[in-house]
Amino acid sequence: MFKIFAKPPTPDEMVRKWRSGIRAQERGLDRQMRGIQMEEMKVKRSIKQLAKKGDISSCRNLARELVRSRKQKDRIITSKAQLNSIVMELQRQVAVMKVAGSLQKSTQVMKSVNQLMKVPQLQSTLMEMSKEMMKAGIIEEMTEDALDAIDDADVEEEAEEEVENILAEVTEGVLGKAKPVSSTPVLVSEQQQEEEEDEKETDLEDMRARLSALRS
Repeated sequence: MFKIFAKPPTPDEMVRKWRSGIRAQERGLDRQMRGIQMEEMKVKRSIKQLAKKGDISSCRNLARELVRSRKQKDRIITSKAQLNSIVMELQRQVAVMKVAGSLQKSTQVMKSVNQLMKVPQLQSTLMEMSKEMMKAGIIEEMTEDALDAIDDADVEEEAEEEVENILAEVTEGVLGKAKPVSSTPVLVSEQQQEEEEDEKETDLEDMRARLSALRS
């Protein structure tokens, strides 16, 4: 028989549910961070190998991918801090509830939820959670601005200085701000050169695709 008049969850139960959901999202962000870091190590090795061959163009392309990855890692760190801020405020709300008898409106939670709603991988969970928080009286109705996705325009065109810094860092000054070290050219057949170019382009595309998937 269906429980038509099922007892609604208590505020304390709702807070525990929200905290559990937030911790799950934090673990997901940790996994994403580890994936990006592992892929970055592979990209750095590739940059070093390409630098020895004098392939500056490919090195720069991969360096731009590292710039994007570092920006994504910064976003993850910021998101985790905001999620933790919500957890801390919810814990405070539980303590206040024992005195006030109900959950109180929180501008801090509202601000953090608004910011986190812009993170694609968190949007679905935060959307559902925000509806429950609105019913509980913790936050007000979400504004349209809060639902806008993150503008990646600043990521598409990376500052050349950042690319140069990464090249100098990864190649220990061989590329980047320091002048490239000249190397003796190796004579190879035209066919061999074309095969190497095709293989190299495929590897670079695979690497960029993996990093892009981890950032999404």
